[in-house]
Amino acid sequence: MNSSMTPGSPHHESAPPAPALVARIDALLPQTQCTRCGYPACRDYAAAIAGNEADINQCPPGGAAGIAALAGLLGREPKSLNPANGVEKPMQIARIDELVCIGCTKCIQVCPVDAIVGASKQMHTILARECSGCELCIPACPVDCISMADDPIGAAPMQRAPHFRQRFLARELRLARERDTREAGIAARKAQVHGAAGARNAVADAIARAKARKSGAANS
Repeated sequence: MNSSMTPGSPHHESAPPAPALVARIDALLPQTQCTRCGYPACRDYAAAIAGNEADINQCPPGGAAGIAALAGLLGREPKSLNPANGVEKPMQIARIDELVCIGCTKCIQVCPVDAIVGASKQMHTILARECSGCELCIPACPVDCISMADDPIGAAPMQRAPHFRQRFLARELRLARERDTREAGIAARKAQVHGAAGARNAVADAIARAKARKSGAANS
C-alpha cells in the first residue's frame, strides 16, 4: 500500500462510512483540493478517513492544527504530518508569467476552483482571491510559466475553506452541465445520421420495389 494512504487502524470489509461522519471530517479539511493526501478531492480523503482507509496526518495544507482537529473528532491521538504527503507551509497562491504564457488552457483545465481565466491562445490570469494554492497548475503548464508566491490575503487555508468548497462544487456543476451538453449534442447528431440513413434506405427500397414491378410487368 502507498505510504501516503496508510490507514489509521487495520481495515476490514465493512459497510460504507456514514455520510454524516464523512461530512464532519470534510468540514475540518482546508478544501484546497490539492490531492497531496493521495485522494482526488478533500471529500474523498474524508470518506477514506471515515472508512479507516487513510490516516489523519496526510493533509499538508491542514497541517498540525488540522491533524489535531481530526484527532479530537475521531478520538485518536494526534501525530506528525506524514512527510510522504509533503510539508506544512504558509498559504501560497499561483502566479502566471504573462510574457511566457502561450494560452494553452491546460492550467485552466486542472484548476479545481476555477481560479484561472483566459482563452485559447490568449494570455491567462490567476484570480488571487480565488486561488486555493493547490499547485496542480504547475506540472500542467508546458512552458513553466507558473510559480507560487505568498498569499497577499495572508489567511490560513482553513479560514477560506468554505469559499474554496463553494468554488469547487460550482466547478463540478459546470463540468457536469458541459458534459450533459456534449452528450446531448452527440446523441442528436447520431439521431440525425440514423434518420438520414433511414430515409436513404426508404428511398432505395421504394426504387427497388418500382423496378421489381416494372420487371414483373415486362415479363407478363
